[in-house]
Amino acid sequence: MEISTQELKHCDLIKVNGRVDSSTAPAFSKALEKANEAGHFKIAVDMSELEYMSSAGFRALLASQRNCKRYNRGELVLVAVPVRIREALELAGFTELFRTFDDSITAVGSF
Repeated sequence: MEISTQELKHCDLIKVNGRVDSSTAPAFSKALEKANEAGHFKIAVDMSELEYMSSAGFRALLASQRNCKRYNRGELVLVAVPVRIREALELAGFTELFRTFDDSITAVGSF
């Protein structure tokens, strides 16, 4: 798994690729927490190159969404969610908790 963070004017764009599973989810969670600790509560997570995400990754997204909404009316949005991951999010009932966008430009513009 690789994570890159780009600080933009209105939000942070976190791009994750590879696999987010029980062994890599703590690093993913840490990247999301790092943005919150820096005072950034508007986050777009680009999943265009993500191959797999386990429930541990979903928990990291959910925890970060709670932190973002708690402070400064922030939000975590999902970008380019692969079909299989989108289906897993739907099964878990998470699709109603996150706004999703097809590309990062639209997601960043939503803030």
